[in-house]
Amino acid sequence: MPADEQDAIIAALTPVIDGIAASLGSFCEVVIHDFRRPEHSVVALAGSVTGRGVGGSMSEIGMQILARGDEARDELNYITRTQDGKLVKSSTMVLRDSSGAVFGALCINLDVTAVNQVHALVGEIAGVTAPATTLPTTTFGDDIGTVLDAIVDARQLRQNKPWPQLGREERVELFRDLDRRGVFAVRGAVQQVATRLGISRASAYSYLAAARNTDEDGTADRPLSTG
Repeated sequence: MPADEQDAIIAALTPVIDGIAASLGSFCEVVIHDFRRPEHSVVALAGSVTGRGVGGSMSEIGMQILARGDEARDELNYITRTQDGKLVKSSTMVLRDSSGAVFGALCINLDVTAVNQVHALVGEIAGVTAPATTLPTTTFGDDIGTVLDAIVDARQLRQNKPWPQLGREERVELFRDLDRRGVFAVRGAVQQVATRLGISRASAYSYLAAARNTDEDGTADRPLSTG
């Protein structure tokens, strides 16, 4: 049975993450996510980099992987910045059962803030300075609501317009983008997005339905399963 097999894979990996974290040192965190419970996807954790605990939520990156379903692929060696300024180098490896279904992920997060500072110092001493790069900020936390708010706020900032100034197609596109980022796979997300945008729950469902009915990829309509 798929659920039993998936549970067995998570159980087998849980003791392994302690060894990985111990091998890589105090700047390492290893996390197992169970996508079957996206609101509290962290089911095992070793080390501490992002400040989460067991029962915590996935980040924006995890939600994007969740949204890809069985088409998801590993995301390796990407660097983001936490909201408190840490630089984190991460790899996210999807977990599949024997049927190929994606049901979770094993994530390794390394705090490379100090390494980056040493690199910058050596560059200054040598007279070589690298151009500054803007890294995406990733929200890590135990509350999935904080992650959802961050995604909605970031999407609105890119449009440079408040919700009341958006035309209908712009509003539908906003919901389409949020849907592709996996936002509406989370229980209660429609209500939370509606509250964040200052609209009614019914209006949010209407825009989500329109976004899914006119998806640019031509995919079939999906049920509005979030509440």
